[in-house]
Amino acid sequence: MARKKSPGSSEQRLADGRAAPIRDFSRSLPMTLLRTREAVMRQFRPSLRQHGLTEQQWRILRALASVEAVEVTELARMAFLLGPSLSRILRDLETRGLIERRAAENDLRRARVSISQEGLKLIEIVAPYSEAIYAEITRRYGTSRLKDLQQMLGALEGSLARLEGATSEDGESEE
Repeated sequence: MARKKSPGSSEQRLADGRAAPIRDFSRSLPMTLLRTREAVMRQFRPSLRQHGLTEQQWRILRALASVEAVEVTELARMAFLLGPSLSRILRDLETRGLIERRAAENDLRRARVSISQEGLKLIEIVAPYSEAIYAEITRRYGTSRLKDLQQMLGALEGSLARLEGATSEDGESEE
């Protein structure tokens, strides 16, 4: 007996030929976003490597350049990095003199991190390369389309954040 597809549903053929009630892997939103992120980052990586930086190090320096100082846990949230990775990266950046770490005044167990003068100098050196890459992406994709894309992605992020706020940790809806 053939199963009818409901409107708007998708099916993917499994390796053994069976139909799975799920959209094709290549059309999943997470995969589309990952492929797009990878395409964008391929543009930036050569410049970052040329300046001795990894993507994650650059992300941390950019985040720190926007604040006076921040606690490590907040920096992890800002830069979308897990604690163990962040600890290793901060150690490397501190060794290079690009950041400064101090104990928080009200709780010596917690650390506050800030960008150093050397870190700011590095950002000033890398920024023109980064802006040139942005200009090329904008030229290829279009100013208006890029602006629209950023607005749409922001709206998607906001709507999903509201959805997360409407459910408890166990996934149950809060009423």
